[in-house]
Parts: sequence; structure tokens; C-alpha cells
Amino acid sequence: MNYTKLEDTACALVAAGKGILAADESFPTIQKRFAAINIESTEENRRAYRELLFTTRGIEEFISGVILFDETIGQKTGDGTLFTDALSRKGIIPGIKVDAGTMPLPGHPGEKITSGLDGLRERLNGYRDRGARFAKWRAVIAIGPHLPSRACIQANAHQLALYAALTQEAEMVPIVEPEVLMDGDHDMTRCEEATETALSAVFAALRDYGVALEGMLLKPNMVVAGTKSPKQASVVETAEATIRTLRRTVPAAVHGIVFLSGGQGPELATGHLNAMNVRGPHPWELSFSFGRALQNAALKAWKGAAANVAAAQREFHHRAQCCGAARYGTYSDKMEKMAA
Repeated sequence: MNYTKLEDTACALVAAGKGILAADESFPTIQKRFAAINIESTEENRRAYRELLFTTRGIEEFISGVILFDETIGQKTGDGTLFTDALSRKGIIPGIKVDAGTMPLPGHPGEKITSGLDGLRERLNGYRDRGARFAKWRAVIAIGPHLPSRACIQANAHQLALYAALTQEAEMVPIVEPEVLMDGDHDMTRCEEATETALSAVFAALRDYGVALEGMLLKPNMVVAGTKSPKQASVVETAEATIRTLRRTVPAAVHGIVFLSGGQGPELATGHLNAMNVRGPHPWELSFSFGRALQNAALKAWKGAAANVAAAQREFHHRAQCCGAARYGTYSDKMEKMAA
């Protein structure tokens, strides 16, 4: 295994001022996003939308990597260039989502396990040969009156660690994503407890499987109250709770933490990341791996029309620029007002 190559890629993905675009929506997910703006989810519409994002001028200033979906890694731009090649030419690293989605965890109502381990070694080698240099696997942890259970935490930690070991074997960087969901009426303290428990189990499993921490990235949730909680934490409270939890659980050998937005609005997710970086330096780079928080404004501006591509790209560039500023702790409301 080429550990130097893995570490170099991990460091490049969390380069100063940059983060990752998650463009790995599954067919049901992107159909839902398109339906919200009355766009049919055809292969051509999906291809055209991803091309809009990937070819935005100057985006390489703020985007270090893109997580692709199985369909997307084989698609091309209008001039016949593979997306992986188009991204690489801009200095953006192509990656790939390799899990196959979640399913109910047997014997544990309300909890889920991720599928996709069968044949993963072969699929990883195939994706690497097609240009992918990193991969992502998502596990979901729900909070409820008696959740998460120990079984759910341990089962998902085991899967994440096995996936990470297989990914490094294929000389690709694994992004490990244990997402504690925002769904529910729990407060921030409950989220902090669940997140600390989940991350502790994940890193114990990663050690058991011999995963090189220098050659991986962590993609966790931020510590926030549930969406139905009557008490929402402030940006400062969220930043401090998230940093506290990470310092208790994430070894300094990990080069970077790339947060998911988890359903937060774009400005709130960016504000949270900014507040955490203001409180640096930290043992690891604190970056982003946003999907909706980077894409929503662009998608709404596009509306499936070629005439709107330029406007959509301006929206996407602005959102990426804001996230890039949050990497330095220099994001402010003024950036949003200037764009408006």
C-alpha cells in the first residue's frame, strides 16, 4: 500500500480555503430535488445539471474534490470529455460514493444499517481505474427515546472500518461518514452525547482494522439540536459543542474533517463552519463536504433551462466562495448581502 500517496490525496482534499462538493445523489434523491422545481429526472437532465456544476469557471479556487455517483462517473460533458477528466484538468480530485444506501437494522425498529459491502473490493478497483482517487460511505444514526442502540453504533462502526480498509487497499482515500441525524425533537446535548459515542466507536473500529488515519478523512455531522426541538442552539454554541466533541474523539493523525450540512440551510451551515474555524487552530483541518448547502441556489436558478446556466453557475460560484471563506474564518453576512 502506498501510504504516501494516500496521505498526499487526503491533504489535497483539505487544502487551505477548499472543500468537497457532494454531487453523489442517488436516483431517488435527485428525482426528489428535481421534482421540487418541476424538472424530470432523465439521464440527460442529470448529466446537464452535473456539467453545469463541474464546469463553473473558477470553482477550483474553492472546491478540491467532487463525490460522484455511479452513473455520473461514466458521463461526459457536451464536448465528449469524461467528467473525471474535466475535473482533473481543473485540479479537482474525482471521488465516488460506494455504499448502496441504508436498510432497516434487523431487530432494531427505527435504526438502519448500510448495504454495499458485497463486491466492494472489485468495485473500488474499477472506480480507481476510471479515475476516482477517493471514496465515501455513509452510515446513519438516529436519535430517539431509546436510540441509538449499542448494536446500531457497533454494526455501523464495523462497516465503516471494513469499507475504509478496503478503500485504502485499493489506494484510494476513504471518507468515513457516520451521520447522527437531525431528525427529532432532541436538544443539542443529546446530539453531542450520541455523536461522541458514535465517533468513539468508529475510531476504535478503524484501529482494529488497521486503517491508516493519515490517509482518510472524517465526514461527521455538526452537533446541533433536532429539527423539531423547541430550543435551537446559537451558532457559537454549536461551534463550541462540535469542537469539544471532536477533540474528545478524533485523533490528531487525521488530517481533515469535512462536515456534512445534514439539511441545514446554506447560510447556517457556512456560518457554523466559519465559527469553528474562528476558534482555531485545531489539530485537523475543518472543511466542508456539502451537497444541498452548495447546490440549492444553483438548482433553483437553473430550472432545467439552458438559458439559465450562467445564472446558476454564478449562484454556485458564490456559494462555494462563501464556504471557502469559512475555511479561513473570514465569512460574514456582508458576503451574502453583496451577492444579493
